[in-house]
Amino acid sequence: MAAGARGIGSGDDGRIVAKELAAELGVSEDSIRRDLRELDAAGLAVRVYGGAVPASPAVADYASRQAVATESKQRIARFAASLIEPGSTVIVDGGTTALATVRAVDPALACTIVTHSPTVAAALLDHAADVIIIGGRLFKHSAVASGAAAVEAARMVRADRFLLGVTGIHADAGLTTGDADEAAMKRVLAERAAETYVLGSEEKIGAVSPFAVLPFDEVTGVIVDLAAPATSLEALDRRGVPLLRAG
Repeated sequence: MAAGARGIGSGDDGRIVAKELAAELGVSEDSIRRDLRELDAAGLAVRVYGGAVPASPAVADYASRQAVATESKQRIARFAASLIEPGSTVIVDGGTTALATVRAVDPALACTIVTHSPTVAAALLDHAADVIIIGGRLFKHSAVASGAAAVEAARMVRADRFLLGVTGIHADAGLTTGDADEAAMKRVLAERAAETYVLGSEEKIGAVSPFAVLPFDEVTGVIVDLAAPATSLEALDRRGVPLLRAG
């Protein structure tokens, strides 16, 4: 659906409302709910109370995600990189937007980067930054360390800021991701930082994944791209979400 458009039975934030859709199509709500269950099972939507919302394209495998919303990720990355100050300690999440962020950091910037992502760490080999890697079981889907060992190591860290990656940013569902263990790891990392900023490239705005990460009131700001769907951004604004507009 195009940004700013409203489809049959859909809300301003892309939500499909089962009751409205059934009335407009002249079918039963049970029929609509059955179809929504099938969409959920196929990974095309996520069921919520009263209907469903779009599934996030950011839950695809790592290689596929590198080709999704590349320009938007670059805009988010440049903004996020500006939050890494000389002498600061910053936790950088895994994922393709986080990788773009460290690539946007001035190679001469003296700081400390803590990450559980081998790809993020490797991208900083030729940088002045001191790099601390959190180890554990490799979660290949996102190319990050996870599990008990990673959580224990993360609890030893103290940082000024955390640049958080998620796969869904939705006014009602909040910040979500596609794996329960990964969501738990992100919460621990957020606890270890004084400030948390969310990396919100356009494909994540208005989308929902199965596992909650954090409520909006526990983050300092959500970095969003102006190319994201306007209705979804407006819904976040109405919720009082602290949006930082990149681009």
